[in-house]
Amino acid sequence: MILLINVLLIIFLFSIFGWLHSFLASNKIKETVRINFPRFLPFYRLAYNVISLLTFYLFWTFSPKPDVILYDLSFPFDLLILVPQFVSLLGLLWTLKFIDGKEFFGISQIQRWKSGTYKEEELDETSSLQIEGPYKFSRHPIYLFSILFLLFRPTMNLFYLVFVLCSLIYFYVGSVYEERKLVVRFGDEYVSYQKNVSKIFPAKSLLKFFVERFIWK
Repeated sequence: MILLINVLLIIFLFSIFGWLHSFLASNKIKETVRINFPRFLPFYRLAYNVISLLTFYLFWTFSPKPDVILYDLSFPFDLLILVPQFVSLLGLLWTLKFIDGKEFFGISQIQRWKSGTYKEEELDETSSLQIEGPYKFSRHPIYLFSILFLLFRPTMNLFYLVFVLCSLIYFYVGSVYEERKLVVRFGDEYVSYQKNVSKIFPAKSLLKFFVERFIWK
């Protein structure tokens, strides 16, 4: 019974983190800030990232961590499973090459505000449709490589398993809301991109790449 309560509490605390993260990322909230607190808007992205880190830290700190080991791989499997985890880490680093880090963390917004070039209609960021590199295979490569990094683990306990499952659900639900905003921003261009590239796991994209590269070449 205590174990079930702990699991439900982990899910509850993660849900609070996930809801707050998505709520603050919504265009509705950003528009509210733009209308009522326009001077704060250039700092919104930076504040959002700080709040996200803080709330995740609180989730991780206060979640119960039941002492239940589900598996503990022995040698050499404990080392072998680190290979896909390392590959996923390389994938994350590859993806970061196609992301404007200063824009993502909220630094560029403050720089534009200081230079007088910040535009309120951009809300908290400027962006272009990115379809190069890993984005050719997955519309959300950060989610993809994060999932792979989380899944491959030499030791798995109950807390971490619940956390991974919550993360998987959050990544999928988050991708749905994120793509709604992208369709509004980029219109038919993004709709066409959706039709040709897989959302997270690149089965469709890899099949298309393989056919075009090796069969129809």
